[in-house]
Amino acid sequence: MKSDYYYMELAIEEAKKAEEIGEVPIGAILVSDGKVIAKAHNLREIEQRSIAHAEILAIDKACKKAGTWRLENATLYVTLEPCPMCAGAIVLSRIKRVVYGASDPKGGCAGTLMNLLQEERFNHQVEIAKGVLEIECGELLSTFFRKIREKKKRSRVE
Repeated sequence: MKSDYYYMELAIEEAKKAEEIGEVPIGAILVSDGKVIAKAHNLREIEQRSIAHAEILAIDKACKKAGTWRLENATLYVTLEPCPMCAGAIVLSRIKRVVYGASDPKGGCAGTLMNLLQEERFNHQVEIAKGVLEIECGELLSTFFRKIREKKKRSRVE
């Protein structure tokens, strides 16, 4: 869908905000009825909370704004494939659709390692669209981790 690219660009903007503060650059946008209802980016390092993933923070904001835990008409746009924790939150909040950029070979639970979003034993399954602006999303992460490795290497040499 054409709008998927627009909203993924917004998720990328959120990811860049995370990068600016030293967080892993992952961003999430929740959209319902054509309107952005929540935006978030990773805050694990800043908040020192393992659950401060972009998806969890966006879901929490959207639930507060909507006044309900059911986000049945919402689409979540996220720059990296959701992990097990985030996939669980997505299913439990009844999000209709997830659109993600880069796949996560080490933790992806929207089809890469496993597919919790479409697990038929759960009472809710989520539509998935993957690879939207995949190169841009992947490059954000690759560049971030490359800089960290280079910094560690320099500090060992000095």
